Amino acid sequence: MSETAKTLELFPSSKIAEHNTSSDCWVTVDERKIYDATKFLTENDSEFDKIQKNLLLSFAGKDITKALDNELVIYSNSELIKSDKFLIGYLATNLEEEELLSNKNHKVEVDIVNSKNFDSTTFVKNLPTEDKLSIATNYKKDFEKHHFLDLEKPLLKQILFSDFTVDFYVDQVNRPRHFGKTSAPLFGNFLEPLSLTPWWVIPVVWLPVVIYHFSVAWKNLNHFLTVFLFGVGVFVWTFLEYALHRFVFHFDNYLPQNNLAFVIHFLLHGCHHYLPMDPNRLVMPPTLFIILCTPFYWLVFKLLPLYWAYAGFAGGLFGYVYYDECHYWLHHSKMPKFMRKLKKFHLEHHYKNYQLAFGITSWFWDNVFGTYLYNDSPVSPMKYE
Repeated sequence: MSETAKTLELFPSSKIAEHNTSSDCWVTVDERKIYDATKFLTENDSEFDKIQKNLLLSFAGKDITKALDNELVIYSNSELIKSDKFLIGYLATNLEEEELLSNKNHKVEVDIVNSKNFDSTTFVKNLPTEDKLSIATNYKKDFEKHHFLDLEKPLLKQILFSDFTVDFYVDQVNRPRHFGKTSAPLFGNFLEPLSLTPWWVIPVVWLPVVIYHFSVAWKNLNHFLTVFLFGVGVFVWTFLEYALHRFVFHFDNYLPQNNLAFVIHFLLHGCHHYLPMDPNRLVMPPTLFIILCTPFYWLVFKLLPLYWAYAGFAGGLFGYVYYDECHYWLHHSKMPKFMRKLKKFHLEHHYKNYQLAFGITSWFWDNVFGTYLYNDSPVSPMKYE
């Protein structure tokens, strides 16, 4: 096959899932290439025994990639996947669904070879194209190569009972993997939902708190002073955003040789660097934010006059809400033109150099403190292969 695959139609994931019966069976490979298994079975039905046929049909409407490690599955599907005869289309990435599927007849050439060879665990000088950020890591090969974490098993338990050295843990946890369209298991039990926070939870929970504190200040202070203190609070947050990210979330250089410390590091921020495109772990769970926010809340109301504190805290909290929402959209949206540089700046923090570019909503403090990530900045070192 050539570098560029033949031109076929793009389909959203919801469309693949509809073809899930014995009379209408589609399967995907590498979460990209779509094959019509019913057409394949119709032409080859006499060559298949019942077990092999049922095995293939059990993947109707699903991805078959991981199952291809099973020898029987390989045998059953070798003729299906080794040529393009039964290839009928491509599974659209999130970006392609958003931008390209408005035209129902849209067809596109897909770069299959380059996508398949993409290795997210290697820091790169130039940021990968967005389509590659949706390619799932080959879990088995990753574990066999790096001997770090098995993405199909609860992650925290593996860290807690590991024999990792500090250097090895820091090296590996900052090198990104992609789980796919869902979230990798963190706890593997009833606590799992606590680790998953959709983006919309943040404004729903915290904007009412912002409005309440701002309204109290508005009723009891000069309106100009209220707005000014609110703005000061937003500005102070930008510094806290930078400082927390650099010194609290990335305490990599101060991490002790202790598995419990590894777990805390992983929960605070390591998980995000390990799985940067996980859509359910891009914003901070409200319970964790309350723990981190309480000392600052107490300090603001201790140091400032009461209603000044209400206005300043409202601004700081609003800055946090904007930060978390901005963080989510930097990872999962095509930003407007004036914010694309910011998106590139942040994604390079993940895929080029995690020791630079600590600002999320801006690079102002990175410029101030000398951590700006330039085009010619070096990639982070990779000590363990």
